[in-house]
Amino acid sequence: MSDLILNVTFGVVEPARRVPAGNRKHRNFLRRRHLERKRALRQKERPAAPQPEGGRRKKRGRKRKLKAEVGERGEHGGKDPPGSSGGKEPSARSTTQKTVTKGAKKAVKGPVRASGLPPAPSKFVAIDCEMVGTGPRGQTSALARCSIVSYEGDVLYDSYVRPTEPIVDYRSRWSGICKKHMLNAVPFCKAQKEILKILSGKVVVGHAVHNDFRALKYFHPKALIRDTSKIPLLNRKGGFPENITVSLKHLTKELLHKDIQVGKNGHCSVEDARSTMELYKIVEAEWEQHLMLNSEQE
Repeated sequence: MSDLILNVTFGVVEPARRVPAGNRKHRNFLRRRHLERKRALRQKERPAAPQPEGGRRKKRGRKRKLKAEVGERGEHGGKDPPGSSGGKEPSARSTTQKTVTKGAKKAVKGPVRASGLPPAPSKFVAIDCEMVGTGPRGQTSALARCSIVSYEGDVLYDSYVRPTEPIVDYRSRWSGICKKHMLNAVPFCKAQKEILKILSGKVVVGHAVHNDFRALKYFHPKALIRDTSKIPLLNRKGGFPENITVSLKHLTKELLHKDIQVGKNGHCSVEDARSTMELYKIVEAEWEQHLMLNSEQE
């Protein structure tokens, strides 16, 4: 049996040095991080992040600003102060677009004054045309005379017109046109240019005026037409049903107490144009107000 040799050192054994765990804050930080990793710490228990002093100053500044705005609104009855746009300033582009759009609408609707009033009397003219028959059996109506008067009844244009096609039927009983009237008549193309120059931009008053425009081969803007055959107010004032077309002769007799289109000489376009304007004046205020209300609703 081998000898067992024991090497025993008799002395004081020094304990191993421990690494200091740090201060209390550091230990708490390590503990919290450990718990967060295990998802054991609730969101409410997490400490709020410290805010810099600058942030607090900003909040105080905002509160003061809000108090000032509330004070201003209180002075104006809870509404935004005059000149404000509810906290939003419209851009220059949007303002320009609105202005252009409004201007375009007004241009389409005709010569309505900026104050919202009806067109001025100088913008009104009344027209009446007399026709003859051309084509097979004289069934095609062609312009043979055109008369235009102002709001006051002054004659602006009155001329006999020579149609482009040969006249088959003069219709003298109604038109008052005879062969002699065509000797010095103005050619249609020339008369058309002169007439349209007068009508341009005007409010045209007429009775069944679509027939006159057809003879002129012309389309006038609808907003600038006042057709006395389609104004229910006139029929009502004359004692006629509103849904029928009453002749110019009967309306003039009932409302103006005047006889027109009588005798064997036919119609006089100047007399008819003046009568049409006088009829329109009877209902001018009511009719223009009615038209303006309809245009605003559109």
